[in-house]
Amino acid sequence: MNPDPRVTELDSPSNEPVQNSDHQEPELDPFLVWAPSGRRLISGLLGLNVVLLGAALVAGEAFNPAGLKHHEPQVFMLLLLGVSLVWLLWYLLWARRQPDICPHKDHHAGGITVTVVLMLFAAFSLLLYVFRIGYLISMRDCKPAAKVVAPFIEAPFLALQTYLLWAHSKDCIHRHKIITRSGLMLILSADLLLWLNAVTEDTIHAEIELEKEDRLDFSNTKSSGADVTDLTGVANSTFCQCSASAACLTFRKAIEVLYPFNMEYYLMAGCMIYVMWKNVGRRMSPDHHHVTQKLTLHVVYEGGIIFGLVFGGLVLVAGVTVFIFYQVWVGQKQLRLTAFLIFYGYHLGVMPVMSLCCLAGMLVHRLERRANEGGHNPTRSLDVLLLVAAALGQLALSYFSLVAALAVGTEGPLGSLDLSYSLLSLLELILQNIFIIEGLHRHPSLLAKKKEKQRSSIFKPRKKVTASIQEERKTDISLLEGNTPAAVQEHDGKKPWTKQALKEICAFLILSNIMLWVIPAFGVHPQFENGLGKQFFGFSAWFVLVNLGQPLSVFYRMHSVGALMELLITA
Repeated sequence: MNPDPRVTELDSPSNEPVQNSDHQEPELDPFLVWAPSGRRLISGLLGLNVVLLGAALVAGEAFNPAGLKHHEPQVFMLLLLGVSLVWLLWYLLWARRQPDICPHKDHHAGGITVTVVLMLFAAFSLLLYVFRIGYLISMRDCKPAAKVVAPFIEAPFLALQTYLLWAHSKDCIHRHKIITRSGLMLILSADLLLWLNAVTEDTIHAEIELEKEDRLDFSNTKSSGADVTDLTGVANSTFCQCSASAACLTFRKAIEVLYPFNMEYYLMAGCMIYVMWKNVGRRMSPDHHHVTQKLTLHVVYEGGIIFGLVFGGLVLVAGVTVFIFYQVWVGQKQLRLTAFLIFYGYHLGVMPVMSLCCLAGMLVHRLERRANEGGHNPTRSLDVLLLVAAALGQLALSYFSLVAALAVGTEGPLGSLDLSYSLLSLLELILQNIFIIEGLHRHPSLLAKKKEKQRSSIFKPRKKVTASIQEERKTDISLLEGNTPAAVQEHDGKKPWTKQALKEICAFLILSNIMLWVIPAFGVHPQFENGLGKQFFGFSAWFVLVNLGQPLSVFYRMHSVGALMELLITA
């Protein structure tokens, strides 16, 4: 049997003879699959060194801002963005127009769901840059020049990168491969460093906290009858603060609301750039067809999904109501506790139901006993890797919140609610990850062979068992390549009720995850606002922890929606 011709590297000589079944390639180690190898090594080492240098500069600015007197992190980021812009213009205006630069397409990359969400994040990010430019111009006397210039470079970079991912994310580039890989790795490094800088950039929140303290000091000084010099000192300390201008306050509030979308954009764009980097030099066979995601609406309308849509719609309506009340009440001192109560009450009601649905879905997987897909798919492997990695953000945040709630004490309502919320978040995330990853690795139409046949072959000669195993492997691979007889695929033994149950579960989980994505994405951060984490870990440490965990949590919800849609289609 010939090896799978769908994915090969053009870096190797094209005139090598095709290997037969006697020289079949061993299964690749997962670490070797993702580690840079061959000609990827140059660009991989380039990106690694750029990211490490940038991370060191960002960390230095976060932990010792007075030590970097010449604003080295901002200057380094401007240089990196400038080089990335030059590569983007070179590729889009000249290289992409060369003949035979992209003879193949990876139709698994850049799905319609991911692209639409990326466009949404890009639109919010460009709006963020508009407000940031207004904010920095109004505060230009107190901000370094490199920070004032940064949005004027970041906005074109974001716009060109978005166009690249929208129009060319499926490209398998076959010319100028070293320059292309190096350029893509620089863009990926810029995305990671911009995300890291946004995570550690706490100037807006620190400024708000400082203004609160100054207002308190000003009122105390005024009430104590201090002299004019003390009042003048407090007034001078607020000269470089935003409270003196209504327009500046508006810009700052918009930045506070929109910056999570910017962090999500750089995470998602970095993942898509990484897939493009992996696809440089990749060759697809002509029969490598794409299963379009337009089937989603057909599955919803023709699949008879009722209960999942109804209960998921109730979760959406209740979530929108909770979101509106929370945003209105959390800023009022009298209703602040009520806002936290309705937030925690909503999540404590939804997450147990989601956990039960995931358990039911895993049970249905066991009853169906579908075969696992074989072969290596970079896009599918990246999906699973991102799902697990993004879940680490919410898992870490839940554990830190759990420690803070236990340390501060659970005698108050907020401590008990935060403790329960953290425990349920852990349970729901673990169960949902197991359900999704099991579903992604299942074959859409092939069932695993019954174990009775394998048991009956135990007492047969060893040679026959080996031959039957080899024959089963050939059959499985031919099924994955689509070369199976129609009778084998039709007689899959699927039970209608299990298929319908999976559709209902996936539909409910999709709508629930959408709502759990919307609430934190639009600025609802009770872990930061309820004061428990700040009280135990301190403002700076807790701010970094929340900014690390919250964007990953939002990214996880969005990514899980895409994975659940795929499970809904293949159910």
